[in-house]
Amino acid sequence: MKVGPMINADDALPAKVLIVDDNEQNVELLQAYLEEIEGTESRIARDGLEALQAVTQDPPDLILLDIMMPNMSGFEVCKQLKGNPTTRHIPIIIVTALNESSDYERGMEAGADDFLTRPFNRIEFIARVRSLLRIREMRRAFKQRESTQEQ
Repeated sequence: MKVGPMINADDALPAKVLIVDDNEQNVELLQAYLEEIEGTESRIARDGLEALQAVTQDPPDLILLDIMMPNMSGFEVCKQLKGNPTTRHIPIIIVTALNESSDYERGMEAGADDFLTRPFNRIEFIARVRSLLRIREMRRAFKQRESTQEQ
């Protein structure tokens, strides 16, 4: 069952979601869930360094970020992205098997917008993704309106 459209304001561009995870099964599950949300397309980065490159080359509308990865942890990726003025507004959902309150706190301190612990409910996942994509789109529309008024 497809869940309503999640299209960018110009109705032509799909919402781009970057999945950052080194575990193939996790990637496949996230992709399957994202396929249920009309108007989304996903890309994959297998580690933190690859994620930073992917965001620089083609900024996504949302990032699904694992914590435990080679080369750079998800906490560090999140901290770098949220510390950069050009990427700080990209919503990040940490999706991890870590479930200690200290992990949640570290994620929030790094700047994550949401935190999901595996295993998670498919409906809850879809709702959180849709919500953050809507917020991202509203922020983009507001910025566009603001820049139009300044001209």
